[in-house]
Amino acid sequence: MNQKFVRIALTAVVLISAFGGLLWYSLQQDTAYYKHVEEVMNNPQQWEGKALQLHGYVVPGSILRGKTDLLEWRFKVESKGSMVDAAYRGIMPDTFKGESEVVLKGRLTPSGFEVAPNGVMAKCPSKYEAKPGFAKPGTASSN
Repeated sequence: MNQKFVRIALTAVVLISAFGGLLWYSLQQDTAYYKHVEEVMNNPQQWEGKALQLHGYVVPGSILRGKTDLLEWRFKVESKGSMVDAAYRGIMPDTFKGESEVVLKGRLTPSGFEVAPNGVMAKCPSKYEAKPGFAKPGTASSN
């Protein structure tokens, strides 16, 4: 019985170690800080090269599309007076436009924020506001 217990205990230790190592490795690969533009731009050197999810608003009139490559985009993102240039290559969401709230996934470089493939999440606030004449949930109707 003693030898059987040792084998079971050793197997459990190996499996738990392997699972723990795999979990630690996978979390290290996908870890990204969620920061607002003003937090990052207060000290950009601290964030250069790190995986980030950057939250802000698209500056109206700043969206430029590539002349030869229509999947190439350049735009500015701002929050509370701080601004960063962003570059993306890929298909943009339908809700991406000036003043859109965005979360960009990528890395900060000396030239700006390089957005990862499929790293643009945009929300258009007007799309989610109640239409005139409809009561908001939890409020009484004025009829």
